[in-house]
Amino acid sequence: MGGPNWAQADLRQALALAREFGAKALELRAAMTFASLFSNQGRREEARSMLAEIYGWFSEGFDIADLIDARALLDELSV
Repeated sequence: MGGPNWAQADLRQALALAREFGAKALELRAAMTFASLFSNQGRREEARSMLAEIYGWFSEGFDIADLIDARALLDELSV
């Protein structure tokens, strides 16, 4: 199968489509998956930076599961 490069290409496409349609929640989900992949590859700062940028767009709804999960992942990446 395609491996990490294939996964990265799909995730980049998901991020681009979510941005194109202004689907911030979907973009956050794709970014969380991307951040997890990067973290597993030892690219923690890149993962944290990308996720933090998207997480920063939200100004409400922090009790929603996706935002709770994103905050937890950001905290994990910041250690």
